[in-house]
Amino acid sequence: MSNIVLAQAAEAAGSINPGLAAIGYGLGAIGPGIGVGLIWAAVINGTARQPEAQGQLQGIAWISFVLVEVLALIGLVVYFIASASGTA
Repeated sequence: MSNIVLAQAAEAAGSINPGLAAIGYGLGAIGPGIGVGLIWAAVINGTARQPEAQGQLQGIAWISFVLVEVLALIGLVVYFIASASGTA
C-alpha cells in the first residue's frame, strides 16, 4: 500500500513548477529559522537564571540546533528534487 502512495507522490512531484518549489522552500525555511532563534533564546535565558548550568544547556542546545537544521537541509534537498523534475 505504501509503495502505491510513494509512486503517486513521485508522479505528482514531476509536475511541480520550479518557481512554486522555491516558494515552498522559502516557507519551509521559516520554521527552522524560528526554531533556532527560540533554542538560543532559551539558552541565554536559562544561563542568565542559572549560570552554573551553562555547559549542560549549551550541549542540549547544540543537539537541538542540529536537529532543526537537518529539517532545513531536507527542505533544500526536496526543493532541488522538485525543481529538477519540473524542468524535465
